[in-house]
Amino acid sequence: MSLVKAKKHLGQHFLTDKKIAAKIVNGLVHTNQYQQVLEVGPGMGILSDILLERTDLETFLIDIDVESYHFLQNKYPHLGKRLINGDFLKLNLSQIFDGKYAIIGNFPYNISSQILFKILENRDNVVEMVGMFQKEVAERCASKEGTKDYGILSVLIQAYYNIEYLFTVKPGTFNPPPKVNSGVIRLSRNNVETLPCDEKFFWRTVKAGFNQRRKTLRNALSGVVPKDKMDSHPYFDKRAEQLSVADFITLTQHLTQLVQ
Repeated sequence: MSLVKAKKHLGQHFLTDKKIAAKIVNGLVHTNQYQQVLEVGPGMGILSDILLERTDLETFLIDIDVESYHFLQNKYPHLGKRLINGDFLKLNLSQIFDGKYAIIGNFPYNISSQILFKILENRDNVVEMVGMFQKEVAERCASKEGTKDYGILSVLIQAYYNIEYLFTVKPGTFNPPPKVNSGVIRLSRNNVETLPCDEKFFWRTVKAGFNQRRKTLRNALSGVVPKDKMDSHPYFDKRAEQLSVADFITLTQHLTQLVQ
């Protein structure tokens, strides 16, 4: 089989270190909660080789790259419909899985935020995610309040998932090597089925707060709640990065009362 050529427009950087690949796959630790896993962007299958050896998992692969798809068809002819040529961001996951599952991958850097939002959209069924991202994205996801990296993704992910930064990967373990370090994180679904507030309003509040992160929330949220309806609640005089996930839930509850 001829090797797949990495395509810049797809953000492909193929991992070449099998030890790193094994560490990523071994990051899936909550397999008592699911039996199926979807690998996004398998490329030439360095993670897939290890995933398919695991008898506790039924592995599915999706790759948008037609060349990778045909390569993997030849490599894993037994997969059949479990090998998908398509765009993960447009995939209707409920048509493939009817229960809980995990997602894993060495994700393209250019769509990493969109991948995380897709996982959040499917949070009721995505029990676990182990993924490699650009290091600064991985760190941003794991950041806590009061830090410069803390933002929209940090709050939304941590509202629904426990997050662990597992390890850093150097550029030399890829072909072609990226210009930055990579970071591997694990998301594990927490016990909160639904937040104790209006969830759509929570998302809107978080996004509005960070979209003008240098302003106090009194000013940043003026498009969400008119200023004349805001009261003396102490959170209004803080900036978004100063509020924890629990604080944002409390703030959303308070804002809901103000707009009623």
